[in-house]
Amino acid sequence: MKIYSYIILVLFCFLVSCKDDEAARLEANAKDSKKNEQIFASIDKSWNFNTPSMNPSVANIIENWDEWRLFMTELNQKPKSSIGAFQQKAKTLSKRVIDLNNHIPAVFDKPEVRSRIMTLATKVRSLDLYINLSHIQEQKVIKLIPEINEELASLTSQMDEIVKKSQIRLEEGEAEMLQSLGKDSLKTPQPPSEQPKPSNTTQQGGIIPHHNPKQKSQ
Repeated sequence: MKIYSYIILVLFCFLVSCKDDEAARLEANAKDSKKNEQIFASIDKSWNFNTPSMNPSVANIIENWDEWRLFMTELNQKPKSSIGAFQQKAKTLSKRVIDLNNHIPAVFDKPEVRSRIMTLATKVRSLDLYINLSHIQEQKVIKLIPEINEELASLTSQMDEIVKKSQIRLEEGEAEMLQSLGKDSLKTPQPPSEQPKPSNTTQQGGIIPHHNPKQKSQ
């Protein structure tokens, strides 16, 4: 009987322990779920990326830059369903921003543009890191969003500056050419050199005889 009583006591303690663990697990899950909902609401409110304005010349140059188009498309599509959707979006953006180093239009394939792409990529990849941690760094994620907007604006501003400088050089070249043409037109044209008039005594290398009117009348 003592053995049976002991076994029953052990089973009872085990069942109570399992119930306590299950209750604790459910409580922890409820807390995590509530926390994730708060994080989602906070990030959803702050997740606002700006599409920088650019002049028509820049827009025309990057029109066929597929990597830029794909990155901007992903950036402008805001997740809606859950914090998991934001996490997946951050992973996709992290890949797209690295792809910007490919097929850069020749006019923009310069160190100053590549350095700004690298800075932008660093910010986006940090966003990907902090939002995909097991304990999401909410405040760091929120802080990075306006920083990414600033880097994006800096990149497009640099491209705009390159185009403006090239246009200025072109205008200066045209001005110099027009000035040079103007100077040429002001030069006094030299009169053509006078050719000596052929002598009336020669024609085709021969001698033209003089006619004496008196001889003709005789």
